[in-house]
Amino acid sequence: MQVLSARVFEPYHTSHWVVLALFAIGAVALVSLGRRRGHTAAARRFTHVFGAVILAILIGELVYYLLPAHWTLGHSLPLQLSDLAGLSAAYALFSMRQWAYSLTYYWGLTLSPQALLTPVLYGPDFPNWQFVLFWAWHFVVVWAAIYLTWGLGMRPTWRSYRLVVTVTVCWAAFLLVFNHLAGTNYGYLNAKPAIGTVLNVLGPWPWYLIPEAILVFGIWALITWPWERATRRRVPDLRVADQ
Repeated sequence: MQVLSARVFEPYHTSHWVVLALFAIGAVALVSLGRRRGHTAAARRFTHVFGAVILAILIGELVYYLLPAHWTLGHSLPLQLSDLAGLSAAYALFSMRQWAYSLTYYWGLTLSPQALLTPVLYGPDFPNWQFVLFWAWHFVVVWAAIYLTWGLGMRPTWRSYRLVVTVTVCWAAFLLVFNHLAGTNYGYLNAKPAIGTVLNVLGPWPWYLIPEAILVFGIWALITWPWERATRRRVPDLRVADQ
């Protein structure tokens, strides 16, 4: 019989469904906790601990992949958007700064979930550390975005949208050059991943980058509009109440 840790991870097999269920349970619990505790001292302590956990996982993952046994130029550097989303999430939880929350909201709710639904994970199944680190990292980034938004009540704005689009374009431009010089493929900007993803239906490289950007920025606009609309409705209501 094959030992569990020696099995290679396969999407939508048992371990994948288990981690997706755990993710959903954790998301619901965090929203409930944020709404019940609000901005109390206990909630602030939990929020800071949550940020520290994200930072600890990021450092653990970085150390793990920088070890000689796991080091590769194409995978060990913290250059993926999920890495940057983790940093912004940790800082947002510590500081509650709008710009850090904005990066967490857009990256965490649209890009990181792709790793949950179509994981590019080449390696052993649970309980291997590579498996644990991969899922723990993507869990906490998305959880942070959900907790800050639906738990603590932070909201994106069109200014947030413009900021994140600008930062993302700069990141992509840098990585296109870096990938070309280093022979890497961070962000899958210079080639598609071997495993099937949504990129497979967007055309060949480099043309798939254009519809990918349009799709991502369009989705970001769609997840900004309802909040801005709600804010515009709320402001007139408050003015009427003050009269």
